[in-house]
Amino acid sequence: MEYKNIRTLSEFESFIKNKTVSVVGIGKSNIPLIGFLRRCGAKKITARDKRDIFAEGNIPKPEDISYILGENYLDDLCEDVIFKSPGIRRDLPCFLEASNGGSLMTSEMELFFLLCPAFTIAVTGSAGKTTTTTIIGEILKASGKTVHVGGNIGEPLLSKIENIKKGDYAVLELSSFQLFDLDNDAFAPNVALVTNITPNHLDWHKDMGEYADAKKTICKNQKESDRVILNYGDESVRSFGNESKAEKYFFSMDILPKCHQNGVYRDKDSIVARCGGEEKKIISKSDIAIPGAHNVLNFMAAIAATHDIAGGEAILEVAKTFAGVEHRIEFVREHEGVRYYNSSIDSSPTRTITALDYFEQNKKIILILGGSDKKIAFDPLAPSLHKKAKAAVLYGETREKIKKCLDDYKKNDENCENLIVHISDSFDEAVKKANELANSGDIVLLSPACASFGDFKNFEERGKKFKELVNMF
Repeated sequence: MEYKNIRTLSEFESFIKNKTVSVVGIGKSNIPLIGFLRRCGAKKITARDKRDIFAEGNIPKPEDISYILGENYLDDLCEDVIFKSPGIRRDLPCFLEASNGGSLMTSEMELFFLLCPAFTIAVTGSAGKTTTTTIIGEILKASGKTVHVGGNIGEPLLSKIENIKKGDYAVLELSSFQLFDLDNDAFAPNVALVTNITPNHLDWHKDMGEYADAKKTICKNQKESDRVILNYGDESVRSFGNESKAEKYFFSMDILPKCHQNGVYRDKDSIVARCGGEEKKIISKSDIAIPGAHNVLNFMAAIAATHDIAGGEAILEVAKTFAGVEHRIEFVREHEGVRYYNSSIDSSPTRTITALDYFEQNKKIILILGGSDKKIAFDPLAPSLHKKAKAAVLYGETREKIKKCLDDYKKNDENCENLIVHISDSFDEAVKKANELANSGDIVLLSPACASFGDFKNFEERGKKFKELVNMF
């Protein structure tokens, strides 16, 4: 049986039992993958990683697995099946050579979609995808459905595939890296949702076109019986519908034009769902407990995915009780009149602009930003910072690059209000300096506009460190 035609666990077990397998990149999703492949009876498994993954001593080392670690971890890549981590580009010469030599290239996420018997809802976007995915999962759970949430968040679902049944719902957040690997006929979610597209990960993708094309993969192979849900206010996302066979739904902060038969939109304080041209109020905007206009959009996207499955009562329950996701404009504490917020997820200038817009325009924000460089321009951030912030505390690889953008903007705008700009040598020093600059009534906001790599493993570690430091004041 061809790999792309596999649909059941028993079919995969028959396929893999006499094959050698390489797992490239031993991270969060691929550690459980190795255990899954062992249970399925793979003939021989080789695990490869550039890092010494056993240095910290918290990863098990099964004796029946071969390990190739260090700079030469991709040498002699010739196993029958190669599972690649999403963070490693598939067009590296070693992968192309292996494919030309007969190796099958795949990923943990591709295999999950081949085997998953559940109704699948896939969510992507430059911002808002984690919150939207989480809200969808919570609404479905509130309606009594059996729900599995994963993908780019939570626990990898492939290793739990035995417990996922037909009639269940699998809700998955998918990154551009994962979608880049899913560009094939086998990937077609029942519902595809795109929150927005803004420049991101341009240190990994060749250009903005490749990044957008990766996102577009989410709806590329859908059938007419599927649904694609798109942000009407984002012109590039709206255009995805032109290339999809699926039934189109839009979500919008404004009333949708009558020419669109399906969607969810805001009409003053009402959130209205339109289905086949018929309209029904689902909830009031004021019912949504989590603050911020961007979260109203996230809720409307989730409603478009669930209102005909879960019903209004479940949606209302979640709207009134959902408090948000960690590291996303998360209130940490108030100390001596200063409020501290952790928005470590903000790894692009666009996300930081959204975070600044969350707060009133009172020039009382001390913003901590900087980190590793994703090759994204910081120029769009300068107007928002000068308009809304009292101070910017910069750290990391990008600190001088951000400072130059701020200085250039001030130089070209005679009416630009004064902004305190401070350069710090470390993250800890930046948090300490932000605290020193803050007076009672001010806000200290961690919204880095950059990736975390170099100082931290990921944005979660960065956010937890911020909270730890803040709670020591």
